[in-house]
Amino acid sequence: MSPTVAIIGAGFGGLCMAIQLERAGIGSYTIFEKGPGVGGTWRDNTYPGAGCDIPSHLYSFSFERYSSWTRRYPGQPEILAYLEMCADKYGLRPRIRLDTEVTAATFDESLGRWRVRTAAGEQLFDVVVSGVGQLNRPRLPDIPGMPDFAGAAFHSARWDHSQDLTGRRVAVIGNGSSAAQLIPRVAEVAGRVDVFQRTPNWVIPKPDAVFGEGVRTAFRHVPFLQRGYREWVYRYAEGALHPALAGGWSAGMLRRRALAHLHGQVQDPLLRAKLTPGYPPGCRRVIIDSDFYPALTRSNVDLVTEPITRITAAGVETTAGLREADVIVYATGFHSTDFLAPIEITGRQGRRLGEEWKDGAEAYLGIAVPHFPNLFLLYGPNTNLGHNSIVFMIECQVGYVMGCLPHLARRGPMEVRPEAMDAWRRSLEQAMDTMVWGAGCTSWYKNSAGRVTNNWPAPTTVYRRITRAPRPAAFRFAR
Repeated sequence: MSPTVAIIGAGFGGLCMAIQLERAGIGSYTIFEKGPGVGGTWRDNTYPGAGCDIPSHLYSFSFERYSSWTRRYPGQPEILAYLEMCADKYGLRPRIRLDTEVTAATFDESLGRWRVRTAAGEQLFDVVVSGVGQLNRPRLPDIPGMPDFAGAAFHSARWDHSQDLTGRRVAVIGNGSSAAQLIPRVAEVAGRVDVFQRTPNWVIPKPDAVFGEGVRTAFRHVPFLQRGYREWVYRYAEGALHPALAGGWSAGMLRRRALAHLHGQVQDPLLRAKLTPGYPPGCRRVIIDSDFYPALTRSNVDLVTEPITRITAAGVETTAGLREADVIVYATGFHSTDFLAPIEITGRQGRRLGEEWKDGAEAYLGIAVPHFPNLFLLYGPNTNLGHNSIVFMIECQVGYVMGCLPHLARRGPMEVRPEAMDAWRRSLEQAMDTMVWGAGCTSWYKNSAGRVTNNWPAPTTVYRRITRAPRPAAFRFAR
């Protein structure tokens, strides 16, 4: 008898899990999606210029290669269309419950099953798989006076398309990847754009290109071309980009490339100084964009580096004075280290996951947590990448979960042993010491205590090897 599986989230992770269950002939699953459609972060982020900084042919499932990408780096509409196509092709729609947010999941020890609660009631499942991701809950800054602003204000991940920005004064608070994408588009129509920067980011050019009909036709009819291109992109990311984050041979090359990009696009020495980071490249996420710097040099754009003191009815006040605005866009990221929040997850003996993670989220292989049987995480702690495609990591994790299902079906609920978790923690900390993320900068990779809870500190080839199949000795079984 197949286990019943609750999948939380219908983004890349949740859809991948459901597809592999379908391919294995397991139809006893339900996808709970709090939003009105599939796509996860690619459904939510519809701001102007939204797109991905991973090449399209790598930012897709290996088992569902897509030959119709129109650009080297895909935009949000194309990525969302790809995910919707996958949901349709594999017949997932009947098992997706949209607008249904999971509020709690509790392991019932007497039954050896999970009680999953939504506003519609409670259901029992053998297995819970979280596919909520790391970038799903927008984070607003804590600035005095925010409710006092008289104009329109919204987070970049909740873009208000009813607002026409033509000729208006727009304040953009934040300068990360989302801001770098939306600022050039907003600057083309707005009367004035003030970009409020707290910390500069390293930026490298984005070698984007359009795939014409001839290229798409070749990818479609000559499969080895697409496979070869995907493999080349993957190998480059592993061979050149990962060493740059690990203090390897390409670290200096990354810095030189970023500085050359800055000097080539920004001629004003004062503006260039404001945009030059004081930490090594990769400590924070490197922005890959070729339009951001030119936008900052426009006559209607001003980079503001004075600290913000408060928001007033008229605009944004800094230590240098008031900057009047009609619209405020908060491009301030996400609650990236609050994994699974605000869902209340309760395991054996009444243990609450939020309490277990009070010092920082952690999971064995980023997938399993002691005292929480049959709970599996996709895109969990320490599985984010700064150099390659997260879709690769998700496929590894889904393959691992699929490998666990026969074990728990035969031997009962399985949970990772604390000693296995301890060994994993030690090896992770040792590997983390070699990475650039601990170089003293603040980033969304770290929690408030400065611990890196999000990123994977080794090549993805290592992760693929250690997740190829579950090791039963690392788990204990209830039966």
